Amino acid sequence: MVRLTVDLRLVAWIMGGFLGALAAALLIPIAYSLATDQAELAGLGTSLAWTLAAVAALFLVGRRREKRELRPREGILLVVLAWLGVCLFGALPFHFSVYYPTFTDALFEAASGFTTTGATVLSDVDALPRPLHLWRTLSHWLGGMGIVLLGLAILPLLSQGGTGLYRAEFSGASAERLRPRIVETARALWKIYVILTLALILCLMLAGMEPFEAVCHAFSTLGTGGFSTRTASVAAFESPLIEYILILFMLLAGISFIQHFRLWVERKPRAVFSDYEVRAYLLLILGATVVIALLLDVREHVAWEPALRAALFQVTSILTTTGFVTADYATWQPLAQLVLLALMFVGGCTGSTAGGLKVSRAVLMVRVIQRQFRRINEPQGVFRIRVGGAVVAEETVAGLLNLVFLAWLVLLIASLILTATGVDVLTAVSAVVACQFNIGPGLGGVGPMENFGALGPVAKWALSLTMIAGRLEFYTLLVLLSRAFWRR
Repeated sequence: MVRLTVDLRLVAWIMGGFLGALAAALLIPIAYSLATDQAELAGLGTSLAWTLAAVAALFLVGRRREKRELRPREGILLVVLAWLGVCLFGALPFHFSVYYPTFTDALFEAASGFTTTGATVLSDVDALPRPLHLWRTLSHWLGGMGIVLLGLAILPLLSQGGTGLYRAEFSGASAERLRPRIVETARALWKIYVILTLALILCLMLAGMEPFEAVCHAFSTLGTGGFSTRTASVAAFESPLIEYILILFMLLAGISFIQHFRLWVERKPRAVFSDYEVRAYLLLILGATVVIALLLDVREHVAWEPALRAALFQVTSILTTTGFVTADYATWQPLAQLVLLALMFVGGCTGSTAGGLKVSRAVLMVRVIQRQFRRINEPQGVFRIRVGGAVVAEETVAGLLNLVFLAWLVLLIASLILTATGVDVLTAVSAVVACQFNIGPGLGGVGPMENFGALGPVAKWALSLTMIAGRLEFYTLLVLLSRAFWRR
């Protein structure tokens, strides 16, 4: 007989708090709709009513415990349920509008928003009413810092500790505490996040962007999501200044917020720029930009400054998994496309809002390969892996190799599912990579100037799950399928 190791009533109680936060977020597009365009007010109001009903039900069946730390398994389960619940209820505003014909489309859009993927099923983004634009990009902004991290700020109101959630959300990171208590850490990071968002809004407005669009693009940029208010994305603005501003803030969003804390609060710029992951991240951007800019300049005869700007923008957008576009890179040289495809796997820094496997893991993989070559040449030698001056434990190396294998396995299975529905191989593989690593646009039929609307329901459900699995770094979601998880 299986004996449950988690307190489901406690989990239900805290889940009510998460959906309560989502309901509070829904008040923002509702207020905007009341003040300006009331066309979507009924759908938003219905979505709020359904969400509040779910909150009431969860509080009714849930049970509040004495203040204590969540057990690790409770933290893992709560992380997964929080992301699934937020995506399901976050899809309601799309579902109750006429712009998303099925709930599958609405769920895909919501999962893409909250996981900061940026893939869309819409062929005409410009036709979307502004309240829905606001909800789409707000989902990026909330998901960027993490629905779970948002929940840490409200856990004291529910009389629950938050360390279990923190460990589950940052299972692949060092989980460095910046403050003695985890809730103080969450609040410190949110403060930096809000300040950077306000700074970007101001910069975009000064560059000539209309205030509403500045807010939406700031939400998408800091959340490294990529939803735009225009079908042509950032290319529609035809402003080099706007592109350079977005490049700067995409770069900042792709850096760990631990490093932001050191830079902006502790005033330790030397510690930030001496960090091995930050240096590798900047070198990747520099190297890829130079290669692609040279290809555009020499092979396609693009003038040097536009070529450099286009290369820098797309490299930054892809590496940080933001997904904004200023050019149709599907028409670029095959080598340039391959460079961008490789960057999709890497992603941003650990502890940032970006997706991907993360730069630190890519660096560690290189160190593992280097050590293996040394072992072949010196069989009797004992070699330790050092990253950033610290010795990496063998358990960490084993965990990395397992994670990489799991990522490839999910990629293979999801690609097989898509091809079974009739999708061509290039589109299937690039669509899975773009969703699994939370990038947005891919290649082939889901290229930078295309969308995911033509895919069938099975493909959209599969991709929605890969978005969530990628955002939770696979283990956190897939461990729930293990019987051992539910045994004492």
